[in-house]
Amino acid sequence: MKQKITPNIWFQANAEQAVAYYTTQFPGGRILSTFYYPKSAEEGLADFQLDFAGKALTIDFELGQYQLTAINAGPEFKVNPSISFMLNFDPSKNIHAQDRMDDLWCKMSDESKVLKDIDAYPFSGRYGWLQDRYGVGWQFILEEASSERRPFIMPSLLFTGKVTNRAEEAIQFYTSVFEDANVGPLAYYPEDTGPAKKGSLMFGEFQLFGQWFAAVDSAVEYDFTFNEAVSLSVSCKDQAEIDYYWNKLSSDPQFEQCGWLKDKFGVSWQIVPENIEELMARPKAYANMMKMKKLVIKDF
Repeated sequence: MKQKITPNIWFQANAEQAVAYYTTQFPGGRILSTFYYPKSAEEGLADFQLDFAGKALTIDFELGQYQLTAINAGPEFKVNPSISFMLNFDPSKNIHAQDRMDDLWCKMSDESKVLKDIDAYPFSGRYGWLQDRYGVGWQFILEEASSERRPFIMPSLLFTGKVTNRAEEAIQFYTSVFEDANVGPLAYYPEDTGPAKKGSLMFGEFQLFGQWFAAVDSAVEYDFTFNEAVSLSVSCKDQAEIDYYWNKLSSDPQFEQCGWLKDKFGVSWQIVPENIEELMARPKAYANMMKMKKLVIKDF
């Protein structure tokens, strides 16, 4: 089954380098496809994109059978740990899971900022969290025998700043909007913990289109929150589906551009047709897309 929601990561002119790094480090790493910027303004390239003429624009790649997209762009947005990626190492699937976890941690922690040392914690017998050389956050966790099975990669949303204490509200909202959606296990703070209030979400899981996600209310004051550097792209079968998710998710018109929007929690989404590559092959497609807010298939 094709992945319906794909995380997009914004890199500052080094997406090809980053993807080469990830696909080398991770099991099952491979590049799926690359889409390029137009070569000139005549082909639709915007003035602020001239330095990228003919270069890679997006790179679709896979890590452990999970698809991500790297965006090759400028310094407009900087990745932070507000949306990170949980890496679930499952001994029931591989008896060498812990060794593989420790090996990947060892390779990636070099030139990374360690946010939590890999160690035993009350919520996990072995866990670590780092922000890699490109700013992307990865949470390593060794699954326990009693836990429910999870995919290798799960996006994790950290609710900080003005949206702290709204993680459960977000889960309920997302699972009401998307198909094949379910709320998974939820754990709550037993008392006020930093900015997280008693009864807010210490950790929760949910599914959208059958894909697993996690959400947490931060117990620590951070100077970052959700931004466009990590967005979630929804692949839509037709215009009606585009219209539906656009209308349900978009909360502020000023952030609507080229299929991008922000929801009421500040999370960025891209609502795109599933045949976007076919549409972008049309002669004036890139220039036409740059004029759009919500993507309209007939206008490509």
